[in-house]
Amino acid sequence: MSLPDEPGTGRRRRSRWIAAVALGLISSSFSTIVSQLFAARIGRDAAVDWMTVAAIPARDWAIGAEPSWSAIVTGIAFHQWADFSWAVFFFGVLGRWTANLRPQTILLLALPWAVFSSSMEWFVLVPLFPFWQPLFSLQQPYWIGLLVHGSSAVMYPLFARLRWRRGQAPAQVVAFTNAWGAGAVSVIVLLGTIALLGSGGYEMPWRGHDREVDQTYLRHMTTHHEQGVGLARFAAAHARDQHLRKLAMLMVASQTGEIRIFAHWWRSWFDTDLPDCTAEERAAMPGFLTPVEMRLVKLAPPDQFDAVFVEMMSRHHRGAVKMADQMWHSGGDPRLRVMAHAIRHEQQGEIALMQGMSGLDAVVTATRNMLGDNVN
Repeated sequence: MSLPDEPGTGRRRRSRWIAAVALGLISSSFSTIVSQLFAARIGRDAAVDWMTVAAIPARDWAIGAEPSWSAIVTGIAFHQWADFSWAVFFFGVLGRWTANLRPQTILLLALPWAVFSSSMEWFVLVPLFPFWQPLFSLQQPYWIGLLVHGSSAVMYPLFARLRWRRGQAPAQVVAFTNAWGAGAVSVIVLLGTIALLGSGGYEMPWRGHDREVDQTYLRHMTTHHEQGVGLARFAAAHARDQHLRKLAMLMVASQTGEIRIFAHWWRSWFDTDLPDCTAEERAAMPGFLTPVEMRLVKLAPPDQFDAVFVEMMSRHHRGAVKMADQMWHSGGDPRLRVMAHAIRHEQQGEIALMQGMSGLDAVVTATRNMLGDNVN
């Protein structure tokens, strides 16, 4: 299960911490690259996700209707620090039990560690102590963090090589870690190639069971989002509560990114531009506001605007949740279904955020939102 130590207790301890730091840099960088390249394949706007991560330490400063470069860089840096810290904790603080393990054993332990570390962040460290920031858990379902932590943890077997001085690692460790490192590079090259092709309009072909159902969902959710973006832009300019203004900006950023993904997938899968919805389709959509209701928001007195906006946007979000829930439980393209699950979670979370939910209530609500339609 474990390998013999190199001689010298002090040297052994020092090399363990140096290796843990080196691994933290490698694993966090690998997960950042994989997250950036893979996000769009499952319907995530990476820039919006980095902005949301930046809001954990930077709060409302990081949020804008368009993710700024400063927010993106802050989000990436915070993610790198978090993944780096988990790796250093695993092999530094817990090194008495983990530092001498074989790479295969490290891999078996690293994946449960990814579950533990992502759970600690999503359920405790971010929404409760020490950051007290409910936005992350309510905005992003837990599985996104798990995928990110998993991509970091798969680099942990390299520690078995890093802890040795150059030329002193056992042959079996060298062989395994050489192959593992080459595999990691191959994954990055593959994802980079897929991302490059995707940016040129050559996504993997549509893989649903009912073309009409998926096309209807894409058209309807795009139209639904467009109305939501218009309403949120108005709130970003007119809401009295500064936090509500920032939340409206986040709605603009996230739904605009999702609209771009819908249009991109439609062109790639069906080789046409995404067509608009008819007036009859709009009227039949759940949560789609009528012209009278839209005017009610825009003409609301300043001292009543926030309450009217929250009421109408909550109604609008509940409709989107219902539509996304139906897609999640359909036989649609897997990418559409995964994205629909995230939209269902995100829009339920924004309803809770508009109501000022925080603390343990936010954690409980986020968990319920992730498991189902919690508002209809």
